[in-house]
Amino acid sequence: MTIYDKFSMAGKTALVTGGAGLLGKEFCRTLAEAGAIVYLADFKMEIIEKALPLLKEVSASIRPVVINVIDPESIQQVVDQIVSETGRLDVVVNSAALDPKVDPEHPQVMNNAFEDYPLNFWQDGLSVNLTGPFLVSQAAVKQMVKQGSGSIINLCSTYGLVGPDQRIYEGVGKQLTYKPVFYSVTKAGILGFTRYLAAYYANTKIRVNALTPGGVENNNDEQFVKNYSSHAILGRMAHRDEMSGAMLFLASDASSYMTGSNLVVDGGWTAW
Repeated sequence: MTIYDKFSMAGKTALVTGGAGLLGKEFCRTLAEAGAIVYLADFKMEIIEKALPLLKEVSASIRPVVINVIDPESIQQVVDQIVSETGRLDVVVNSAALDPKVDPEHPQVMNNAFEDYPLNFWQDGLSVNLTGPFLVSQAAVKQMVKQGSGSIINLCSTYGLVGPDQRIYEGVGKQLTYKPVFYSVTKAGILGFTRYLAAYYANTKIRVNALTPGGVENNNDEQFVKNYSSHAILGRMAHRDEMSGAMLFLASDASSYMTGSNLVVDGGWTAW
């Protein structure tokens, strides 16, 4: 087997939650290009339908499904459908998350000041960003146990490793904005969850790893891009396809001796 063979996903099935998102679309594209049957899962069919035309070159390998990552019944229905249609579930990418951003797709970023941060926003963040991966992994791993293998990839963030420098949000839009508290807390929690699950399935072929992206450019406010880029050793934000290689590595047999780890792809943001 060559190293190229190890990156192949031929004959495998993958589930990507948040699959219609900025990175989710790229993850679906990459897994499909590598040969997998990919279930693009998101919370509304309208959102999924907007994403599908952008993936037309690999559309034959992508199957859209609606999922509510905080509803166990919804998740189980999706897992049951996947197993019924393909007979297996090899990869889960837990990409669904609440993440207020400074870009055209999120024009109404709130103040998010800690002193007055609403309890319901905090609770919603914990539900989607932590409980969601817990529930999806819990449902998916039952099939992985039956088939004797599987790879779970949890999406972390640089803000799960270091505190947000709120100064990069100064001058963006009409008011000072902040990265909200729930985001850092939940992404730090993702690392703990990843290590717990990897250790729980010790001595099996079920692997659990985290992928930590840096900021990904999406036609952001010019001042924000400048502020953010000044913190990265590479001097820029990431392109939207620059996390896909790392994700495929974690999903495939190329990373067969890797579990409980965190792969950081942040342009050097956390290195200084």
